[in-house]
Amino acid sequence: MSAPTPPARALALQVLLDWERGETYAQDLIERHATRHQLAHRDAALLQTLVFGVLRNISLLDSWLDELCSNKRLETKVHWLLRLGVAQLLILEMPPHAAVNETVSLADGKARGLVNAVLRRAERERTELLSFAESLPPHDRLSHPDWLIERWSKQYSEQEALKLCEWNQNPASTYIRINRLHPEPLDQAAVANLATTSNPEFFRVETPPRDWLAAGRCYVQDPSTAVACELLAPQPGDVVLDACAAPGGKTAYLAQMMGNKGRIIATDAMPRRVKRMEENFERLHVTIAETPAVDWTKATAAVFGGLQFDRILIDAPCSNTGVMRRRVDVRWRLQPWFFKEMTKTQSTILDAVAPLLKPGGSLVYSTCSLDHEENEEVVQAFLQRHPALRLKETRSTLPWRNQVDGAFAALITKSSR
Repeated sequence: MSAPTPPARALALQVLLDWERGETYAQDLIERHATRHQLAHRDAALLQTLVFGVLRNISLLDSWLDELCSNKRLETKVHWLLRLGVAQLLILEMPPHAAVNETVSLADGKARGLVNAVLRRAERERTELLSFAESLPPHDRLSHPDWLIERWSKQYSEQEALKLCEWNQNPASTYIRINRLHPEPLDQAAVANLATTSNPEFFRVETPPRDWLAAGRCYVQDPSTAVACELLAPQPGDVVLDACAAPGGKTAYLAQMMGNKGRIIATDAMPRRVKRMEENFERLHVTIAETPAVDWTKATAAVFGGLQFDRILIDAPCSNTGVMRRRVDVRWRLQPWFFKEMTKTQSTILDAVAPLLKPGGSLVYSTCSLDHEENEEVVQAFLQRHPALRLKETRSTLPWRNQVDGAFAALITKSSR
């Protein structure tokens, strides 16, 4: 007889404890527990809501707990339980009875009394606590590290930095891209009731239609990802390299733009990510992609034995500052020194791949970062090292302006001589 499935709140607590130990990103932990316990879709969604609700608001929750709890030295599990309980009551607006009772039931022994008392006080003083939150400094009220807000304020403005923080505090919208490579692509009637976007290939949905996803008729993908693909503008018959391709959403869109005619080599450094990419390509009817595992921080252009490419996409690893609404824990993982280290990786990949571009060819460097150091500055330094290359155009999306994830893309061309 199999063990009963733990309730979502118990799993949320375990995810948060695992996350604090630095095991991996929160989303990976959520997926791991949801798979291990075979959670129904509804329970998996609740698990994500609980975990994200806490991680988005750690500083705010701790400010409230400073008001609610006289004990300032809480045991780790109790601290996370209180964060989880207060988040349900004051942020996620879950039914108080379930929020209090089920959270208290997760506490051990003597800690139950403390957890119960703090949560019931939070329930009673809800109005006062919400008013108190408005008086907090931005880094506490909006739960972003102070140094990160200062960094964004210098690169954009203080007002725009705070708009970005406010954007990050809300659950991310879900978008699907219609897969035109499917033998029976969805027609206009099928998507007539979906919320449109500025890109006719993308639609906003509350919940992705699971039968469409399983059949490969659509793919969950933010419209910001189209920026790099459309800037690259591959044509049928082109030979294309997607150098950092997994999980393959951009590659699949490139294949669609090419009408599944030509050749795409889609590489990634990690074999398990390559396997996932291959599964996605099979489901999405991508027939022109080859998927070797290549780590461009170590490999050289010689890996392809002299093959050169008409077009190259380098969607480089980055800080993910443009997708913090989705990767809610990134803000707590980043450190000021990280950006400099990331630019070294990005530059290494660019230098390794650049010799593979044909004369007259096009290369797009893209990130999901909002940081100038990872974007414009990396491109400028790259062009100085490679005088045969020219910057033709840059495009970007800024979440607080464009209402989609943040993205940057630079189109670079090579002289035909």
